Amino acid sequence: MMQRLTKIGSLFSEIGAKTLSSSIHDATPGEFLKWGLLGSVRTSKFASGFSPLEAKPLSSIVDVQRAMNKSPEDLASIWDDYHLGRGHIGATMKSKLYRLFEQRAADCQYFVIPLWRGSGYTTMFSQVKNPHIIFTGLEDYKARGTQASPYFKVTHYTEFAESKDLVLVRGDIVFTSKLTDDEAKWLMETIQSFYLNDVRYKLVEQFNKQTRDFEFKDVLQALNMPSM
Repeated sequence: MMQRLTKIGSLFSEIGAKTLSSSIHDATPGEFLKWGLLGSVRTSKFASGFSPLEAKPLSSIVDVQRAMNKSPEDLASIWDDYHLGRGHIGATMKSKLYRLFEQRAADCQYFVIPLWRGSGYTTMFSQVKNPHIIFTGLEDYKARGTQASPYFKVTHYTEFAESKDLVLVRGDIVFTSKLTDDEAKWLMETIQSFYLNDVRYKLVEQFNKQTRDFEFKDVLQALNMPSM
């Protein structure tokens, strides 16, 4: 593991040299929709560093018994709408897709994603530690390693995977000064695409297993971003 991280670390100087910083805007909290099905929202707290991270129990977010009586479509709609704004993002996945994501992420934990901002991009470093995906800035990770503070955390809830073919996904922005809601949502969707799309997943495999063959410009090309 240490050898692999060392090889990955050797890529960071090259990637960082191509990364442009831009102004970071605070996220503007939106209004939550009030659903009787869903419980009160509490401010998430995270320890500094990537591990350990404790999953927020689903029962503290949703009335699980009442949710059992909802159709998959209704539950997905309620979950998505409830998490709009205030640094929380809601999404859902089909169970089959989540199992594929889980399988691939167990084999390849790490990746880098450029986040476009105006005339340049800031590179984000991601690590999958199921049921979490954790994002931080690449520059922070280069400086502090596993002690870097997460900017954004995604949690997968599988309680309804069998009964409703539905995995609930919750994104929590830890530092709203680092990411907007839209940026966090884009990161969540984009990291899923790299693990679930066969062509894009080859880049994830290269980053984790064949680091000498990995080219950051291929990630930019996959995302239709210009090389800087």
